[in-house]
Amino acid sequence: MPSFQITSLEYSGCEIIAKKISDEVPKTELCYLEIEGPVAIITISRKEVFNALNAQLISELIDLIAWTSSRSVAKNKCLEDSNETPYFRALVLKSEGKHFCAGADVNMMRDAGAASPEENRRDSKRLDTLFNSLWSHPCFTICCVQGVALGGGAGLVSCADHVIAEPGTRIALSEGKLGILPAVIGPYVYRKIGSSQFRRLSMLASRIDSVEALRIGWVNELVEDKNNFEEACRGLIENLLTTGPMAVYESKKLTLEFDRWTGSDEDLRAWTLEKTSEMRESEEGQEGLSAFLERRPPDWSPE
Repeated sequence: MPSFQITSLEYSGCEIIAKKISDEVPKTELCYLEIEGPVAIITISRKEVFNALNAQLISELIDLIAWTSSRSVAKNKCLEDSNETPYFRALVLKSEGKHFCAGADVNMMRDAGAASPEENRRDSKRLDTLFNSLWSHPCFTICCVQGVALGGGAGLVSCADHVIAEPGTRIALSEGKLGILPAVIGPYVYRKIGSSQFRRLSMLASRIDSVEALRIGWVNELVEDKNNFEEACRGLIENLLTTGPMAVYESKKLTLEFDRWTGSDEDLRAWTLEKTSEMRESEEGQEGLSAFLERRPPDWSPE
């Protein structure tokens, strides 16, 4: 990935935070983290088994996602740590080899068949932690998908904010072929592709190609082949870095508020008015409005 540089925006009340980018990264064997300025890149590295998910890989991914989340601009309300190293504003998830993720590891599925209800619930909770931590990550998240994304792999795809695929990509809620359900990944797939498509594809459990995935919104962008992933990420991140980092995080929270809203339309309108005022009065909002009126880039922009 290319390196991205940003200038410093000093929020009032921005204190020296204990979390630093130079802190030790969690030890991993089946995936790894690379840092390029304000961009964190997590790569799954089990290509010999098509990057299938086992308990160790799931735990390692959870650790890396949590580490990057706690060192994001949104969580620290600063563009840089006390060493003047950029906090994270984007997270890229990708895999080595021919396939993005073939779903659950064969041995893990075999063990699940012989496991007790308590053990299965523990494994399911670990999976849910993985998907929820990626879905709720405070940065803008990008998933680069080549080959197949099956079962849990489709879950990872569904948790990302922007998905880039290549023509050979195939995605499936394949659980039904094993007589089980895409329940743990279900909420995230449902939010990504909607009720009708989730219902249809979970029943069929068959693979759809990249064109169909793009049509229904499971994929957001197609490139010629996986060699173009880096260029596509570059353009996307360059645009992202012109957006207020707190606005990115608040957009995720806003969407969740809409998803969960159970009050009246009048109450929702009143809430959105308050939220608009809150953001306009914020440090970032004031800087953005001033930059617009003064016809200059805001302080968080690399331009």
